[in-house]
Amino acid sequence: MTVSTTTALRAPGADPGGGDRTGPSLGRRIADRLRGGAGGGWFPYLLALPLALVLWGYVVQPMLATFVESGDGDGAENYTAFLSGAGVARSSLVTSLGISAASVLLCGVVGVAMAFLLKRFAFPGRRLIEAIILVPAALPPLIGAISFQLLYGETGILPRGLQQLLGTDEPVLPFSGIAGVLVVHTFTMYPFFYLAASAALAGMDPSVEEAAYNLGAGRVRVWRTVLLPMLTPALVSASLLVFMTSLASYTAPLLFGVDRTMTMQIYINRTNGDLPMASTYASVLGVVSVLFLLGMRWYEGRRSYRSQSKGVSAHRREIRSPVGRWLAMVGSLLATGVLLAPVATIALVAFSVDGTWTTQVLPTDYTWENFVSIFAEPRAFQPILNSLRMSLLATAGCVVVGVLVAYAVRRLTFVGRGLLDVAVMLAWALPGTVVAINLIAAFSTGNPFSLGQVLVGTFWIMPLAYFVRFLPLVFRSSSAALAQLDPSLEEAARNLGAPWLRAFLTITLRLMLPGVLAGALLAFVHGVGEFVASVLIYTSSTAPISVEINNRMYSFEVGTAAAYGMLQVVLIFIVMVLSGRLESGGRAAREATQWTN
Repeated sequence: MTVSTTTALRAPGADPGGGDRTGPSLGRRIADRLRGGAGGGWFPYLLALPLALVLWGYVVQPMLATFVESGDGDGAENYTAFLSGAGVARSSLVTSLGISAASVLLCGVVGVAMAFLLKRFAFPGRRLIEAIILVPAALPPLIGAISFQLLYGETGILPRGLQQLLGTDEPVLPFSGIAGVLVVHTFTMYPFFYLAASAALAGMDPSVEEAAYNLGAGRVRVWRTVLLPMLTPALVSASLLVFMTSLASYTAPLLFGVDRTMTMQIYINRTNGDLPMASTYASVLGVVSVLFLLGMRWYEGRRSYRSQSKGVSAHRREIRSPVGRWLAMVGSLLATGVLLAPVATIALVAFSVDGTWTTQVLPTDYTWENFVSIFAEPRAFQPILNSLRMSLLATAGCVVVGVLVAYAVRRLTFVGRGLLDVAVMLAWALPGTVVAINLIAAFSTGNPFSLGQVLVGTFWIMPLAYFVRFLPLVFRSSSAALAQLDPSLEEAARNLGAPWLRAFLTITLRLMLPGVLAGALLAFVHGVGEFVASVLIYTSSTAPISVEINNRMYSFEVGTAAAYGMLQVVLIFIVMVLSGRLESGGRAAREATQWTN
């Protein structure tokens, strides 16, 4: 196509017919700016401003409200309690930090060892362990803690069974206190280390390790100077997840009787009506969480851990020793039993008759009535409806805001873009108890972000808490999906005359959809199993499944509580399968798009 010199050199504002005009009208120029999408000068700010207001109103401003609330009354004395050498506040902080650090160490040992064993060696039973090694990730936090209490607690199945077998007066090897909390944390959180280390080991070049051996280095030195440095990014990310999750843990300390933790003190002070002290605990816990997050990110970025070699991935080494193969098979069977025992315990107890399991090793009476009553009685079914409705509402909000924030951070250029990412990071860093206290402090009175209404004590405070807690899940999955898309696809659509909204909906969002849906499913299932924030803000009419499970346990209706738990576990397994298929479908769609281009 050729362009005439006259047309090409026409002055701005000149009329094509030869006359002059002053240029397009103001309304048309504004419309052109809006249609310009990511390239428009005003558009990035028009999109980012509402998102910034949402994050300010429901993440940042509630944090500030909590800090202000903590200063009411004896605010200075509340904070001084954390600096003094004695008292509940100081010991709670030290205990929480100690449990979190120990959880990181134990999960790291178990997760990295399992990853190295399964990725570097071939032995009988390996495939079976690989198939079930992520089962702990499917357990909601409350159900995981309850299953361990039923299995290994002072009145658990294993201690009672050993007591009966050995004829002792007391249960044998029961877990309680901090030891019980650490056992629960290790079992439920080691998948963070396993997944991170497995991915790192699978992509690691074996020629680097072989070169170290060829130069005379021993196994310990190779581990210290080659493998561990290359695993550092994976270990740092997993340590961050485990530390933050442990610091936010509430269910394990609750069930194993560890009162002096930050989350337990938040709950105790809130239920005792001392909101300023609860806000002080929440403020300190939030600051510690954010500082640890920033510190780990700094440590991860201070060195480069890239390998310059271009070799292939390592192959698994076959265990050929008869004794080694026999030990591997026995270990595989034991590992299978340990991994499946919590789920099997919940399934078994779910069919037990309420009130009949007292001092026996196993329940003696079984019934279907626990499940029948949940679905037949409106009052029993109401917690399920509450959880589904609140999770759906929260997930819808997470999808809308999460996708748009991901697009703004990844594709647009404007002043303050990094602040949006930081605000979402804050929402992820805050423990559930802190989120609940923040919302109580911010919405116990009307404000512009609640349309002048008091939200505490209403239905809407619950989905709002879920939205704040799980928005980062949708944001991260959407951001990852968007990072793999070529921006030229959307630009081509806009060059052909499509407005930004149409190009975004028909091109970008359609290609992002598998990643968005995967994040949405995770947000939904986390909402269905949420307990930590819910227990602080629910009312009798808005109790979700997790709170109902806890209430049933305290009413000694263990069978019904386990039945609710099994419904949660089944739902999570279904969502995990769907999420895996969506991820595979998204990968195939992206590959097809790249092939056609």
